[in-house]
Amino acid sequence: MIGATGIPGTSSRTSLIDSLSQCGIGIGVNKEDLRRRVMIPNRLCTAMREAMRLKEATVDMAEPSYVGEEEEPPENPLVVFVNCKSGGRHGPILKGRLQELIGETQVLDLSLVNPSDFVQYGLACLEVLAQSGDCCARITRKKMRIMVAGGDGTVGWLLGCLGELKVQNREPVPPISIIPLGTGNDLSRSFGWGSSFPFAWRHAIKRSLYKAVTGPICRLDSWKVTVAMPAGEEMDLPHNLTELGECTMDQEGDIEGEVPEKAFCFEGVFYNYISLGMDAQVAYGFHNLRDEKPYLAHGPIANKLIYAGYTCSQGWFFTPCISDPSLRGLTNILRISIKKINSNEWEQIPVPPSVRAIVALNLHNYGSGRHPWGNLKPEYLEKRGFVEAQVDDGLLEIFGLKQGWHASLVMVELISAKHIAQAAAIRFEIRGGQWRDAYMQMDGEPWKQPLSCEYSTFVEIKRVPFQSLIVNGGCKLN
Repeated sequence: MIGATGIPGTSSRTSLIDSLSQCGIGIGVNKEDLRRRVMIPNRLCTAMREAMRLKEATVDMAEPSYVGEEEEPPENPLVVFVNCKSGGRHGPILKGRLQELIGETQVLDLSLVNPSDFVQYGLACLEVLAQSGDCCARITRKKMRIMVAGGDGTVGWLLGCLGELKVQNREPVPPISIIPLGTGNDLSRSFGWGSSFPFAWRHAIKRSLYKAVTGPICRLDSWKVTVAMPAGEEMDLPHNLTELGECTMDQEGDIEGEVPEKAFCFEGVFYNYISLGMDAQVAYGFHNLRDEKPYLAHGPIANKLIYAGYTCSQGWFFTPCISDPSLRGLTNILRISIKKINSNEWEQIPVPPSVRAIVALNLHNYGSGRHPWGNLKPEYLEKRGFVEAQVDDGLLEIFGLKQGWHASLVMVELISAKHIAQAAAIRFEIRGGQWRDAYMQMDGEPWKQPLSCEYSTFVEIKRVPFQSLIVNGGCKLN
């Protein structure tokens, strides 16, 4: 195996290769060496698949534990999830290439395998075998890493499923690495995995796999969103939100509108951003168009062109659909309260009257690699009471976009967005009035939020008490 002890010079050579690989320097990666690093014994792969199929984990699913004494456990066990619906036609091609490199049993198709089943039954199978004395299963579970080939939504899906391990005290939690197949790929950009995957570069897959098992591990904040709305309204939830049913409204802090005794609630987790306003409305229209005419969206470039065209046709740039200009600003329907770091008190902050979209951002990257918060100078940070934005600092950056022209200048980084606040917790109170709907999106998944004329709708955002783990694919974070 690569880096095996007892071979003169191997340890230092492996250390040098690891360092060069992590910095993205083009080095040759031997296919057989890579397979030996990541290969999980077939009996363990078979046991994990059987556990997922039966939705249970028992010792009988693998050969007796003494077999493991003659096995050499993998140095860097790796499981790859592929979203074949991402990346246009490239997903299935990539899946085949990955299976050729590391074997079919360790490459899982997300259209066939639910990552929640992998976490709850596949990994549980390794844990059960480890408790029975199977040394190979114990080391495989301890050292396992996971690679995800897909867009930001797919990566978030896996991170959410793996987060359940922390809740269930089933550590360690495997870190995730990324092959970017989506449109924006902001998670991938933020952790050094690039803006897109270079399919013309045949050796790129081997290099990505090598970096996945040797790269350093970084931490990422994740944020829980709970929405409480008046009961009785019907709505379609995106896949990253879960219905909770009826719940009692939390009336802590300063609330302006009427609060019903019972509300309909749903929740989810985001890693990149949540937004409210015109940007989400445009995204909602784009997603509906793509669902109605899927033949139009056959890759990241086509998606961006359609999105740009749809943006120009909406009120983001031109507002003839709204008779009263005073209704265009979010200040008419929105109150924002925040908690600053190390504070338990809600503090109301003003919504700028010109702002038509509010974004709470966790990553450095947004909107396909843009930096709307900007690289702020120390004097400005001190003046506003801000700190330098980090992905693991327990803070969200809240900024506003005024209209399409302002947003365009922000996206090309000629100007920064409208800085509003940094917060450790956020609460949006949305009041209906003459507005019948608001639009929201979370990590690229938009929805139409019905509003009540009588009662307020609340969106509360709090940091998840544990952080997600992502492998850094480059020498430094972007």
